[in-house]
Amino acid sequence: MKIGIVGAGFAGLSSAKVLTEFGHDVHVFEKDSEVGGVWTTSRRYPGLGTQNVRSTYALSDYPYPKGTPEWPSGEQVQKYMEGYAKKFNILNKISFNTEVTIAKQNGDGTWSVETTANGKKETHTFDFFIVANGIFSDPFVPEWKGADAFKAAGGKILHTVDFHNVEDVRGKNAVFIGYGKSSCDAANATVGIAKKTTVIARHLIWKVPKRLNNVLNYKMLLLTRMGEALFPYIELKGAEAFLHGKGKKVSAGMLGSVQGVIEKQFKLEKLGLHPKTGLDTIVRSTVSLATDGFFKNIKEGKLSVIRDTEIVSMSAGKVTLSNGQTIDADYVICGTGFHQRVPFLEDSVMKAITDERGNFRLYRQLIPLDVKNIAFNGYNSSFFSQLNAEMGAVWIAAYIAKAINLPSKAEMLAHIDKRLAWMEKRTENKHARGTNIIPFSVHNIDELLIDLDLQIPAPVRFNQWLLPINPKSYANIGSQLRKRMAKSGK
Repeated sequence: MKIGIVGAGFAGLSSAKVLTEFGHDVHVFEKDSEVGGVWTTSRRYPGLGTQNVRSTYALSDYPYPKGTPEWPSGEQVQKYMEGYAKKFNILNKISFNTEVTIAKQNGDGTWSVETTANGKKETHTFDFFIVANGIFSDPFVPEWKGADAFKAAGGKILHTVDFHNVEDVRGKNAVFIGYGKSSCDAANATVGIAKKTTVIARHLIWKVPKRLNNVLNYKMLLLTRMGEALFPYIELKGAEAFLHGKGKKVSAGMLGSVQGVIEKQFKLEKLGLHPKTGLDTIVRSTVSLATDGFFKNIKEGKLSVIRDTEIVSMSAGKVTLSNGQTIDADYVICGTGFHQRVPFLEDSVMKAITDERGNFRLYRQLIPLDVKNIAFNGYNSSFFSQLNAEMGAVWIAAYIAKAINLPSKAEMLAHIDKRLAWMEKRTENKHARGTNIIPFSVHNIDELLIDLDLQIPAPVRFNQWLLPINPKSYANIGSQLRKRMAKSGK
């Protein structure tokens, strides 16, 4: 088939590589000038780095170059992705600086994709269309009363993805909105440069140290099957049924022990930064790795966090908070999340793939059931998002070839309904429009492989209970599927 892909992040690149291996004619459209998605130069904020260690944040058949640190920087991740694209000859399949403006489905099921590059419009036709623009592509910046007056006096309001140079805030009062990774990373990077750095946190979430007690790498706790099993999945089987049934005291005790270490290590009570919830609540939003030196800078008074409040209004050089406080501000930098929109799809298509609340209704986080010849890859925010996307691409290849025995449409619709209801309940409505599968990354991959009737070796699966997931374990999944398809004539 002739397949069009939007986006050259991890999902787009792995889709292009995998589908090319399955014999398809693939073309990728990327509005930026380089590959990388959230890791591109145009989107990197100061202090950006991975949450995962290098060994787990990789694609299955392409390791990081020797000498890459355990937690790669944003620039190093982008270079890694560029190396992947070069090795597998994907670069010549990408149109850079090219934005997809409209994608319409034709009567015969093909897709007409209109693009704009350097003011020139073109229309392309594809048999199948993959949306891999990412769930972090459309930044959300709140609107505040008095913002015009704030900006008229020289104040700046921007999202973290548009904050690239710490020198911009030298000698300025920098206010960061949000307590997630991007806000805290960027805020921490301005310490000693900004006149004053303040983080405004409407809700505190748990921060996880890279090393618990400065010794045990967090990957040994949260990037394993056991780490996933500590949180109740939608369906409990085997060891997980025990851990959330008769063995609930075991899982609660393990989480409680980790929570105690974090509380003590970061001195959360002393700093007034205890979330006042249990560590189990990290599944409600996202796990946030603590920025190196973040709590130390708070302790030393170099950075301040104002908790349980938000901006209600602005004025020249000032922001006023819901707790009644007014603070000096020259820059307001927002780590306030992203819109979940696909602007190039028609309203009728969006209505067919989302519900009334804007939740994406995708089977296996990949395909809508009422629109043909389209898939969404990378719509599964997780610890192992790159591996989830790669295995998703293999699943899509099998789906295109009709090499998967899917349940009936009614069963798949019921499955989607059940998952969305579960997501909404466990995340307290913070489930990123149905796209957040944290911390159940491996469960998602297992489900894809069960559909494909493929598995990694049992000893490897067993080892994953205690050892971090290694993407290399999944390197042969695509080739196994191709061999089977060749035998069956698909």
